[in-house]
Amino acid sequence: MMRPVPRVPPFEREATYEDLEKLPDLYVAEIVGGELHASPRPAFPHARAGSRLGMVLGPPFDRGDGGPGGWFIIFEPELHLGRDVLVPDLAGWRHTRMPVFPDTAFTTLAPDWICEVLSPSTERLDRDRKLRVYARERVPHAWLVDPLERRLEVLRLDDGSWCTMAVHTGTAVVRAEPFDDIELELAALWLPA
Repeated sequence: MMRPVPRVPPFEREATYEDLEKLPDLYVAEIVGGELHASPRPAFPHARAGSRLGMVLGPPFDRGDGGPGGWFIIFEPELHLGRDVLVPDLAGWRHTRMPVFPDTAFTTLAPDWICEVLSPSTERLDRDRKLRVYARERVPHAWLVDPLERRLEVLRLDDGSWCTMAVHTGTAVVRAEPFDDIELELAALWLPA
């Protein structure tokens, strides 16, 4: 029998990491602006888009196979950024900023790139509150992937604000910063129609 889930949000107080740890493992738990957010594991369109994107970016950027290397690309890392605890779907750090991969359950070093795969239940949190935290922490690049709309939005931080650099849809083959050394076939991210 599943344990009852604590009230999420709001608490009468700011959420703590201890509150987050009390949630069952089947939730993706985050603290954003003092509020605890618990999301169930993603549906298959979401999971496929994130998994496939990691498979596409990993070899050329994380391993240096067919690309420049120089990155650590991680699936669902736990980021402790100030009082916020975020779990993007994917994140990447350039080796120049993270020369040694940490041997910890989380990191306090903001990534150089994040990717949020949007779900109807989390899109507002991802687009609004989490992007504000990433901007505050000076994450220079963000991707928003919508597997239902089959859309990739490429954002760049410019003077503390997010600028949309490109919006790609459908089955386009694109180059998207900061990984524009390779072509990305969007069709590889989506479930068959």
